[in-house]
Amino acid sequence: MFDFDQYLGFLAFLTILTIGFWLMIFLLTFVVPYWIFGSAMERFKEVREEKKAKREGVTL
Repeated sequence: MFDFDQYLGFLAFLTILTIGFWLMIFLLTFVVPYWIFGSAMERFKEVREEKKAKREGVTL
């Protein structure tokens, strides 16, 4: 059915496909939400500090 070289190529293909699948699952369920949430929190802190600086500048 398969020669040994074809069998090794097929196993390499399945290995790469499986690694890619689990990498995408990991990225989509952990890394991307962590990145989006972290950047949103950082932006929120910057906006809050800008408002605080503007408020303190007006009162002085």
